[in-house]
Amino acid sequence: MPPLGRRGFTLAELLVALALFGIVAEGIYRVLVSTQRISQAQAQRIELQQTLRGAAAVLPVEFRELDAADGDIHAMAATAITIRAMRQLAFVCRPAALDGRATDLTLTIRAAPLFGLRGFNPATDSLLIYYESDMAAPDGNGWALAALTAVADDTCADGAPGRKLSARGVRRPEQPDWTAAVPGGAPVRGFEVVTYRLYPASDGRWYLGMRGAAETQPLAGPLSGRAGLSLAYYDATGAPTAVPTRVALIEMRVRGQTADPVRRPDGALERLRDSLVTWVALRNNRR
Repeated sequence: MPPLGRRGFTLAELLVALALFGIVAEGIYRVLVSTQRISQAQAQRIELQQTLRGAAAVLPVEFRELDAADGDIHAMAATAITIRAMRQLAFVCRPAALDGRATDLTLTIRAAPLFGLRGFNPATDSLLIYYESDMAAPDGNGWALAALTAVADDTCADGAPGRKLSARGVRRPEQPDWTAAVPGGAPVRGFEVVTYRLYPASDGRWYLGMRGAAETQPLAGPLSGRAGLSLAYYDATGAPTAVPTRVALIEMRVRGQTADPVRRPDGALERLRDSLVTWVALRNNRR
């Protein structure tokens, strides 16, 4: 059949085909939009859960290291706490003598094992040094405070690699005039004083942050405004307490929200919110 004699599509057939194509295209578009919204909502929920898990992973670990009766809690409030944050654990490999009338001390610790997040840093760290004096006395052993001033390579008495720690202001808090010994194998703990707190960042959102020697660094967030973090403190009997040395239990509530709003089925936008409650018992709780 000649090309000009072939039968083509009528206008009605083309209109019907266009209508069917439009219906199918609209269905595909709705599926794509719905899938995109679900994916975005799931991503926001995952981010929110990671925020809560991050806060629950950091603070309880720090709290479990605290010995409130020995002054590990410097200050506490409903949305902030200042503590001695333990950073290192090492062991003495050269015995040393402590004299409450002297202010300087040099210790040699083993280079390994050394446990901690990082090495000793004179710019930020202080020391808790285990000592022994009169073992028959109730307070014949304990921990002396000192400011770390320098760290250098050294050798242990048995020839193993070591690190020399220079300290200043060595004292026992309850008795500055005393003498004692730091035996071989005695533990030495390094710590820095840090503050964990709820704070508003430059983007207008609220975060859980940590402040040490430098400026506050965000750890988890965004949180639900001024209600994003709340801390409550209890003594060994379970009663609320405002005395740092009597704290035996800390209740931490973290309330997070998504960084971006999520569209609800009715089309409205809202930020998803969730919360997490953690109870942490401190070590060496005295009843």
